[in-house]
Amino acid sequence: MAGPLLRSLWSSTRNSFSSSSASTTLKPYPLTPRASPLARAFSAATAASSATSPNSSLDPSRLRNVAVIAHVDHGKTTLMDRLLRQCGADIPHERAMDSISLERERGITIASKVTSIPWKENELNMVDTPGHADFGGEVERVVGMVEGAILVVDAGEGPLAQTKFVLAKALKYGLRPILLLNKVDRPAVSEEMCNEVESLVFDLFANLGATEEQLDFPVLYASAKEGWASTTFTKDPPADARNMSRLLDAIISHVPPPTANLDAPFQMLVSMMERDFYLGRILTGRVSSGSIRIGDRVQGLRHKDSGVEKIEEGKVVKLMKKKGTHMVVIECAGAGDIVSMAGLTSPSIGHTVASVETMTALPTVVLDPPTISMTFGVNDSPLAGRDGTHLTGGKIGDRLSAEAETNLAINVLPGLSESFEVQGRGELQLGILIENMRREGFELSVSPPKVMYKTESGHKLEPIEEVTIEVNEEHVGLVMQALSNRRAEVVEMGPVPGSADRTRLSLTCPSRGLVGYRSVFSSDTRGTGFMHRAFLKYEKYRGPLGDVRKGVLVSMGYGTTTAYALMSLEPRGTLFVTPGMETYDGMIVGEHSRDTDLDVNPVRNKELTNVRAASKDENVKLSPPRLMTLEEAIGYVASDELIEVTPKTIRLRKKYLDVNKRKSMSKRQKE
Repeated sequence: MAGPLLRSLWSSTRNSFSSSSASTTLKPYPLTPRASPLARAFSAATAASSATSPNSSLDPSRLRNVAVIAHVDHGKTTLMDRLLRQCGADIPHERAMDSISLERERGITIASKVTSIPWKENELNMVDTPGHADFGGEVERVVGMVEGAILVVDAGEGPLAQTKFVLAKALKYGLRPILLLNKVDRPAVSEEMCNEVESLVFDLFANLGATEEQLDFPVLYASAKEGWASTTFTKDPPADARNMSRLLDAIISHVPPPTANLDAPFQMLVSMMERDFYLGRILTGRVSSGSIRIGDRVQGLRHKDSGVEKIEEGKVVKLMKKKGTHMVVIECAGAGDIVSMAGLTSPSIGHTVASVETMTALPTVVLDPPTISMTFGVNDSPLAGRDGTHLTGGKIGDRLSAEAETNLAINVLPGLSESFEVQGRGELQLGILIENMRREGFELSVSPPKVMYKTESGHKLEPIEEVTIEVNEEHVGLVMQALSNRRAEVVEMGPVPGSADRTRLSLTCPSRGLVGYRSVFSSDTRGTGFMHRAFLKYEKYRGPLGDVRKGVLVSMGYGTTTAYALMSLEPRGTLFVTPGMETYDGMIVGEHSRDTDLDVNPVRNKELTNVRAASKDENVKLSPPRLMTLEEAIGYVASDELIEVTPKTIRLRKKYLDVNKRKSMSKRQKE
């Protein structure tokens, strides 16, 4: 009975399913990867971009390519905010161009960025650049993309060390800068001070070998914070002039449009590169000649000793341009414009993207050489592997190679036993790289910075930096004494204009002497001093440094630090740890009050007895420890020490953890 009944139920079910499927079509679920936020923004903006005429974007006479260059904290990014707002862009927050999280946290610009703003039927491609000397490579590789520059100078401080560096690069490429004296709304800034700063900038132009045409630069006065610029000195412009129109008009009239040939074959030098999970490698650069459209066949070229080598051939999948704060898809782009493209997977910064019939590569940008190096290796401490997810030397090497592709100012060389030598411009630049890696889940050990020497004609040469210092009168003696121990030489010394009790010092100092000095300088001046530095030249070796650091307190116990043990160690020096922190043999737990290292036991517990007395139990009162940031740790460690970096903690340790091994190695070095 069960067999016929089941067969009848199956046949009726099959008939009902077939009749319903005849009227309903089942659609398969699309197994496409989820689009990234950048790709979704491109798709959303496609409709808006298609409404514009494609031919209008190819006219080079409508374009102006301008870089904003200045010393650190002179107001570049704030100025970019006001220009974007003037041209109708939606600014989500202050310092909108600082898109990297570390930039917003620290209030500095780390990477150069390009955006486009419309003004009176013209299109201005504006490039925001970093001001720190450590990120000078970002300025060098983008200054060749532009025909003009806005040199922003603080009207209260005048031209400083990095102003000279960025101006030299601009003049080298034949740019005619526009001088913008910023922060003129400050109470201390007067018209006489602005005239004095203007003459100092003129002298700087002349000393750097500017031509007659470059010396004839226009001068504007502005307050980027208030959002206005003026052609004459004023502190309170009328209501109808409280905007950036004067500056934008000066860009249109003073900066020449790009000289471009639209009929020549397409060529573009890659100046920036970023990765997107959906689109792959996005290459940004200035189109040198010809035009490009979505779907065109292109190829990547690079210079080799044997000639020009073809890297890869592919098709343009996406063509994009940043307008305001949003990336917009465009159909075509012509010579002179700065655009981004996707479709190739191998070319990187410095390579040429060209049409398939062209085998000529554009000349690459020559960057200044790196001045310091650090060794990145696997974290081999007893506490390794507790915090991070990327622990092996292979993963560290892959991450450093990817960084070297996007940042030409960093060189990565393989070393011994899963270690890598990373060369850069300064400890701040390499500190930013280490901070990014630890936030991505890496654990690594880092050596102290080493200066890269040169040898010419049998003489040892070392990098010398130009240092500008501004301090109160009472701190001049401390600063001079500290810098004399670091082999610095005073070039100029005098009062700060407009300040009665402030002194400005101009010095030259070896790079090795300035490593770790910034935190010492902040302590000596009680946070009231300013110090700016920039690479000057290579010079003859100035000899060994004086006493710049004390010895350290080295742990010889494994476990958790106790308040009882730390209380007895406090008279010995300054502690770096708090009670309850994990420590191990060879870890640095403090700075010794003398010049020698001292082995201590920070995990010692109080022995318990059965005797009770009022004097036995002491209240433990500890001073707050000196907790180091990553930059302070990089400048603090000595040649026989390492920094242990994990996503949660930064520890200092000896290179050799065993005390007997350290003693034998120190004897070997003396011999």
